[in-house]
Amino acid sequence: MRSWPAPDPTSLPGNGALPGRGPRVRLHDTAAGALVPVGPDSGTASLYVCGITPYDATHLGHANTYVAFDLLGRAWRDAGLDVRYVQNVTDVDDPLLERAEATGVDWRELAHSQVELFREDMSALSVVPPERYLGVVEAVDLVSGAVRELLAAGAAYRVPGTGGGPDGDVYFPVAADPSFGSVGGYDRATMLALSAERGGDPQRPGKRDPLDPLLWRVQRPGEPAWEAGELGRGRPGWHIECTAIALEHLGMPVDVQGGGSDLVFPHHEMGAAHAHLLRPASRPFARAYAHSGMVALDGEKMSKSKGNLVLVSRLRAAGVDPAVVRLAIVSHHWRSDWEWTDEVLRQARERFARWSAAVGQPSGPSAEGLLAAVRERLADDLDAPGAVAAVDAWVQAQSATGGDDTAAPELVRRTVTALLGVSLR
Repeated sequence: MRSWPAPDPTSLPGNGALPGRGPRVRLHDTAAGALVPVGPDSGTASLYVCGITPYDATHLGHANTYVAFDLLGRAWRDAGLDVRYVQNVTDVDDPLLERAEATGVDWRELAHSQVELFREDMSALSVVPPERYLGVVEAVDLVSGAVRELLAAGAAYRVPGTGGGPDGDVYFPVAADPSFGSVGGYDRATMLALSAERGGDPQRPGKRDPLDPLLWRVQRPGEPAWEAGELGRGRPGWHIECTAIALEHLGMPVDVQGGGSDLVFPHHEMGAAHAHLLRPASRPFARAYAHSGMVALDGEKMSKSKGNLVLVSRLRAAGVDPAVVRLAIVSHHWRSDWEWTDEVLRQARERFARWSAAVGQPSGPSAEGLLAAVRERLADDLDAPGAVAAVDAWVQAQSATGGDDTAAPELVRRTVTALLGVSLR
């Protein structure tokens, strides 16, 4: 599966866009509950971020997540690292199949159209594309191979059919991983509740533990399915998909496993457990688990299931500059929950206009301190709001007292473009 076009390489850190080099990044690790250094001192940093299930267009919650981890990639590059970034697309899953049936559209056509729209949105938001962008459909053989490995290792089991369903669904026993629960740190009652809420089936008869997740679903009438040897015709469960793709294309441990905070459990917890059983000598699956906050609309988390969406594509169609949308996003801390409002958009438009006017001036105060401040803020848990405040301060100083540094406006422009990903006009 193809990714989307990359921004101009000369506008990115590590390609001569900025003088000097940024500091090593520290990020909040969900598992540790603390800030930890992420990425090596030199060489290549690896990042896996869970992708969309393409049954609807990109909303601001999606954009918030992918912009957050784009900031991480930019900060890593600015620190002199290469970045290996992999992202999946869950292009066969129950929500996609259900939406396709409800709308009378072939599920493959629905997935294709929404992935195309996602690509357009990511490109418009100046998100640097992943090195590997992989749909589950094209990785079924890889995923089914991982399930067969788990079965052979005694780390998976089959469940008999119920209610007329076929025999042979394959499940993963969470008890097989002694470190299960260490990613989110939730108690069992919370895990059971979240499993039921987020795609699990804790009431399924025949499971050894209500928390055990599905690895392989044997074909039901009318459902898409693939041949998988002794597994039979069927399709993968959700969590094993990301694990298999990450292990194949990044290895283990991954420097950062990323996604929205709603993926802590069950998705990232289960994915880590799968990896620990598939590659026991290389554990942990990830050196750090990073989770972005949720974006709300009218007081409720923005989600496809609720339908309370602000779509990036609709904002673009209404004439909103994508750079303004990105500036609105980075004005909030990546781990915070926040609400999209007309006021948020208004403030971002006004800030963007002030910044653009400032970098269009022939001179200004020295910007070397600004560059250092933006780097320092981003290296400290991707504190983009702190970086935004530093740019605001430079713009205000230029407006109030001017300055005679003719190189400063261009350095500010390059700093904002390279590190915050906001292209000023």
